[in-house]
Amino acid sequence: GERPADPEEFYDHQLVGLAVVTTDGRAVGELREIVHGSAQDLLVIATDGADVLVPFVSALVPEVDVPGRRIVVEDLPGLLTDSGAD
Repeated sequence: GERPADPEEFYDHQLVGLAVVTTDGRAVGELREIVHGSAQDLLVIATDGADVLVPFVSALVPEVDVPGRRIVVEDLPGLLTDSGAD
């Protein structure tokens, strides 16, 4: 099949439905879609609660493991965990 020229580039259909986990292995949810913005792309992650938006940048998404069917994201306070809840 077609491969993106840049190995850092992925096709949406390769990523949608992949499990999303934090760098320490905690399950976050599942990738619902990728929103392509003018400045950067956003990962829309379906969690138990509301959808979570994570900028698709290497600092926040250090690993995309298509063969392993998972996406690793940094668990930043306020991004994935509700900083107001204990």
